[in-house]
Amino acid sequence: MRRPQAAAAAAARPRHDGELRLYGLNAIGAVFARRPAAIRKLYLSQARIPQLQPLLRWCAAHRVGYRVVDDEDELRKLAASTHHEGVVADVLREAPLSLDAWLHALPDGPCCALWLDGVGNPHNLGAILRSAAHFGVSALLLPADSSLSLSGAAARVAEGGAEAVPMVRMGGAGEAIAQLRAAGFALAATVVRGGDDVFATRLPERLAYVLGAEGAGMGEALASACDLRVSIPGSGAVESLNVASATAVLLAQWAQARVMASTAR
Repeated sequence: MRRPQAAAAAAARPRHDGELRLYGLNAIGAVFARRPAAIRKLYLSQARIPQLQPLLRWCAAHRVGYRVVDDEDELRKLAASTHHEGVVADVLREAPLSLDAWLHALPDGPCCALWLDGVGNPHNLGAILRSAAHFGVSALLLPADSSLSLSGAAARVAEGGAEAVPMVRMGGAGEAIAQLRAAGFALAATVVRGGDDVFATRLPERLAYVLGAEGAGMGEALASACDLRVSIPGSGAVESLNVASATAVLLAQWAQARVMASTAR
């Protein structure tokens, strides 16, 4: 099943701009489950061969090079991380959807999206994706000028969530807000202080939480353009939760509101 010459040649070729190096069992397993044709090269440890037999058979059948790497240090270098879990892959990067295309395909009914205004830390992005996948978020909405994109670190932290939640590229903020409102969404600015208690606020069925950058928060103009301002109350022992932890709390509250609304009908 091993094809060492093909694998060695594949390893020697540079990755293209449209490729992304992923690592970790769940990150790569999610790509294999959803879009296996995106896998271009595979590297794995000897210990992972039994667990990855379906993926190896697929690679052999579709002439995708793979190589068994016995040197732990080499795997670490391939992944640029110690958290590779014995498997690394180069995959085709998935382009963001346009806001128009996403809204056109969106079904009726309750829906939650996350507007990421300046979030840049890859580990925070990965944690946000993991929470978003867990709570069934429909998309991450990226401003037109955002440089945010999926990285290997973010995908590993997301534990497969990167394949479950599409990224959507918006146009200008004003136009995007108008499009979202026309599709029935309310926008909720998430602020550290001065917002309504999110646990006591009636959350709309179709909601886009707007999340500000780590540290700096979101711009006042964007916050003012939103329909709601919500905050997560706490003890005051620390200033706030970080953006990824706050996202998990906000999404849990939205999900709870949907459960309560369905049981009240």
